[in-house]
Amino acid sequence: MKLAQDISLLPFNTFGIQAQAEYYREVTTVDELRDVLRLRKQPVFVLGGGSNVLFTGDMKGLVIRNAIEGTVVTRRFKNKVWVKAGGGTVWHDFVQWAVSSGLGGVENLSLIPGTVGAAPVQNIGAYGVELKDVFVGLYALELETGKLRYFNKIDCQFGYRDSFFKREGKGKYCIVSVVFSLTQHRHRINISYGDIRKVLDAAGIRTPAIGDISRAVIQIRSSKLPDPAKIGNCGSFFKNPEVERAVLERIKAAYPTVPHFDVPDKNRVKIPAGWLIEQCGWKGKRVGNTGCYEKQALVLVNYGGATGVEVRHLAFEIIDSVECRFGVRLEPEVSIL
Repeated sequence: MKLAQDISLLPFNTFGIQAQAEYYREVTTVDELRDVLRLRKQPVFVLGGGSNVLFTGDMKGLVIRNAIEGTVVTRRFKNKVWVKAGGGTVWHDFVQWAVSSGLGGVENLSLIPGTVGAAPVQNIGAYGVELKDVFVGLYALELETGKLRYFNKIDCQFGYRDSFFKREGKGKYCIVSVVFSLTQHRHRINISYGDIRKVLDAAGIRTPAIGDISRAVIQIRSSKLPDPAKIGNCGSFFKNPEVERAVLERIKAAYPTVPHFDVPDKNRVKIPAGWLIEQCGWKGKRVGNTGCYEKQALVLVNYGGATGVEVRHLAFEIIDSVECRFGVRLEPEVSIL
C-alpha cells in the first residue's frame, strides 16, 4: 500500500483553491481504508466531493479521498425500501438513481453537490426536505481504531445543517455507507417552497411526480447557483440564522418586509442569510479574485486565482457587517480548514 506525496488538491475541491496534501490516497473499499490507516500517517483528513471545504493552507499528514461507491436495495416493505449507498457515491447521482427507480423522498435534494458520505455530516437540506427525513442509519469507520460502527438517527444528533460528525465526532470517522428509507408508492410530494410551485405551474404540471419535482429543483438551482466547473464555489457558504422573535420584530421596525420562516421552536424564526447579506450591499460585489455571486448573495465565489485566505477574509467581513447592521451573527456552513 503506497501513498502519493505532495499532491495538489486543486482538482478535489469545488472552490478551486490550490493546496497541497503531504500524503494522499484514494480508497474504494473498507479494506483499503483500513490498510491505509495502518500506515499511521498523522493527522488524517477524509475528503469526499470537496464541495463543502475551504482550504486555507496546505494539508499536513494524510488526506484520504473516500471513493467507496455502490447502491443496493437491502430491505423491502409494503410501501418502502431501504437503500444502502456507498459514502463515496456522488450525491446527485444517487438522487437520480432513486428517481429513475421510482423511489421517492430525495427528489427535493437534487443537484446538491458532494457525496453520500458527506450528506449526514451536514444534514443537507433544500426545498422543505432534510436528509434526516429519509435517514435510517450509517456505517462509519473509526479512524483511530479501524472499527466499523453503526449510527442510527439518534446517534447522529441531527440539527439544522449539523450533526454529531460536525461536533464530538469531527475528524474521527469516515462514513463508508448510508442507509435510506425511500417510498415505492404514494410518494409524499413536497412543493411547499414557492419556487417549485412556480416552475411546475409554468410547465402546466398540476399533479407532479417525483421526476417533475427533481427537474424543477434542478432548473431552480441551475438558475441561481454558479457551476463550480466554471466559477469556483461551495454553494451556500452560510447557514440561515435562527433568531428570537424579539430580534425579528426589531429588524421589522426598519425592514417591514423582512422574509422569515417558522421553525419548530415557536419562540424563534429563521431569516434567510442571503437577504441579510444583500441588504448590506454584498450581492454581486467583487473583492480581488473572490466575491459574492451576483445571482445569490449566499454564495461566495472564486473568480480565478483566489486563495483560501482571501475567501475566508471576505466571509468574515460579511459576517461582521451583517452583525453590525442587524445584530445577527452568521455562521459558515462550509468547513474552513
